[in-house]
Amino acid sequence: MKNRRDFLIKSTLGAAGLALAPAWLQGAPSIIKNYNKPDSQINGVQIGCITYSFRSLPDQSAEATLRYITDSGLSAVELMGDPAESFAGMPSPTFDRMKAWQLGGRERRGETLSDDEKNELAEIRKAAEAYSQEVAQWRANASMKPFEQLRKMYKEAGVSIYAFKPSAFGMNNTDAEIAYGMKAAKALGASHVTLEHPSNDAHTLKLGKIGEQFGMAVAYHGHEQQTFDFWDTALTQSPKNALNLDMGHYIAAGHKDLLQLIEKQHKNILSMHTKDRQKPENGKGNVVWGSGDTPIGDVLKLMQKNKYKFPATIELEYQVPEGSNPVAEVQKCLEFCRKSLA
Repeated sequence: MKNRRDFLIKSTLGAAGLALAPAWLQGAPSIIKNYNKPDSQINGVQIGCITYSFRSLPDQSAEATLRYITDSGLSAVELMGDPAESFAGMPSPTFDRMKAWQLGGRERRGETLSDDEKNELAEIRKAAEAYSQEVAQWRANASMKPFEQLRKMYKEAGVSIYAFKPSAFGMNNTDAEIAYGMKAAKALGASHVTLEHPSNDAHTLKLGKIGEQFGMAVAYHGHEQQTFDFWDTALTQSPKNALNLDMGHYIAAGHKDLLQLIEKQHKNILSMHTKDRQKPENGKGNVVWGSGDTPIGDVLKLMQKNKYKFPATIELEYQVPEGSNPVAEVQKCLEFCRKSLA
């Protein structure tokens, strides 16, 4: 295993790795970005990315994910669980996760599923339940050494991991899984873990107290249920509870006080998902940056002016145009940030 990882690290970070990379990862500009250590701290504002942005790419390994990050020109990241946990030896799922997300998402949006799709989703959920039990057992005994090795690999490439988002902090996860997730985050060098706000006061209290025990902050993400006081209860429960604000979803919910919210909560915001969405009257769409209603530039300038330390996390959610790819689109988002902060 060590020899394999050493080879992959060298092939990813050394010039020889170009032979293994897809065509769109090759070329002189990419070489400069990949192998001379990227820097996405722009005039005092740290720009990062959540690795969810690269979800449609076929290789989701930690090594490939690092290539995507560095080729995008990013030096900081919110790392999803899969790349890190697969690197650490977590069992692979026995069901189609992408299919589960697609069907589950359609169901949550109230779309009508065919009988065949309903049966397929039921089978997937049955397999997912069995898999979650297998994962819980693995997590309870997992070594932290692979996470430390991954941190070192990313650091040597010029990438810091500021947040970790495994599926270990939900109400159905065991206490052992929650503890594992926080220990893994610490081994990765993260300052905080992120998760969807559970809308359950008892659970945010529990996570905050476990965060205190392990010295790990817990930042809650929200979608269109975000409001100006959405996080207030969690913040009163523990000094380790915090915000993983999503500016795009906040605008899509119809709110007009985004800048005021950031000014009020800036000490409690540990990272902020950055995307462009439309207001409700314009359709709520996830759109190419600069074509929607989210004041990304104004927020970045506010962060710059007030010297806020939390990162702005690029989250690629709009549909990738034909002929492009997620890395190229994240590069465009980063360039938008550079122009806004010039």
